[in-house]
Amino acid sequence: MKTVEVVAAVIVRDAQVFATRRGYGEFKGWWEFPGGKIEAGECPQEALIREIREELDAEIEVGQLLDTVEWDYPDFHLKMHCFRCSLLHDQMHLNEHEASAWLTSETMHSVKWLPADEGLLPMIKDLL
Repeated sequence: MKTVEVVAAVIVRDAQVFATRRGYGEFKGWWEFPGGKIEAGECPQEALIREIREELDAEIEVGQLLDTVEWDYPDFHLKMHCFRCSLLHDQMHLNEHEASAWLTSETMHSVKWLPADEGLLPMIKDLL
């Protein structure tokens, strides 16, 4: 099975975490933490900064590694490095996603998460 290595930004602000709803592909309409694939020659932090620029027109500061999630989807194995991040500016624009939301510990279960992302919720509740 093919392994896909990606990064995800857990952007926290004012006791809320930022989530995006996919606007494409097999999991269209499911929620996730923004990010994407690591390209050749990139370290995970560089990939995350690039991906957030591409997806959200936003600048972030990448903090500590929270977890590396391993998940088997039907067609591939996912290895997702999840970093706590903060926005350097409040402006964002959705270039790839259909929607976004700032979720609290009370509202984070109100959306349909991708399975790999959902496993992070207990840890994120502790961050909020």
